[in-house]
Amino acid sequence: MRAASITGSGFFVAAGGRIEYARWGTAKPGAPVLVLLHEGLGCVGTWRDWPVVLARATGREVFAYSRFGYGASSPAALPRPLDFMDREGRAILPRVLEAAGIAEPILIGHSDGGTIALLCAAAGETPLRGVVTLAAHAFNEPRCIEGIQVAREAFRSGPLRGRLARHHGERTDDAFRGWCNVWLDPEFEHWSIEEALAGIEVPLLVVQGRDDPYGTLRQVEAIAGRVNGPRETLVLDHCGHSPHRDRARTTTGAIARFVAGLG
Repeated sequence: MRAASITGSGFFVAAGGRIEYARWGTAKPGAPVLVLLHEGLGCVGTWRDWPVVLARATGREVFAYSRFGYGASSPAALPRPLDFMDREGRAILPRVLEAAGIAEPILIGHSDGGTIALLCAAAGETPLRGVVTLAAHAFNEPRCIEGIQVAREAFRSGPLRGRLARHHGERTDDAFRGWCNVWLDPEFEHWSIEEALAGIEVPLLVVQGRDDPYGTLRQVEAIAGRVNGPRETLVLDHCGHSPHRDRARTTTGAIARFVAGLG
């Protein structure tokens, strides 16, 4: 099979703003598009070359976009509301998919993107073939708070700001503060989407690293234990917060099998 490459990239308008996007692979009639939802500090560019690998492994088209406030998409209003992930999953993501001409996708979300995918599926208003989460959160917990405190210090005095600036440019400070300030807000300490998970009936693959500095395996238990559709879990040894990078071959293979099983 020939290696996939970017088949389209640029911008379109959705949900009242400009959306940066990229596509890899070739669309096939009747085959679901794999839609990538980035982490809290991510964008199209932070997926690196993994969309190419994923498109080749699954034989499916892969689509990624940058949420408002990230990459080259329109800015987001700050401070972000504490329910920003719920708004993304239930209100903004469906409009992005419609504008991109994508029907019945498989959502693949990393970290915050995984939570957004779960909330979209829980709403039950957007037809989906399935959902894959990579290090998603169902609730806030001490390990997550501690991990974000470490990230805050790395942004203030370490190399993190420079690494993020390559992707977010002049919006780097806003992108970081918008994410960090929500997760460390005292009112967010008891945030949870556990009750909403019962609304998920589509097939689900939950992936998490055993060494994730932002979440314990209680996240996997909460997600898999509360949904009402078919679910699989994959807990990876020697893996941190980014299974698609830390254990790329295993993660990609598991997703390829999951996708193939959906028909």
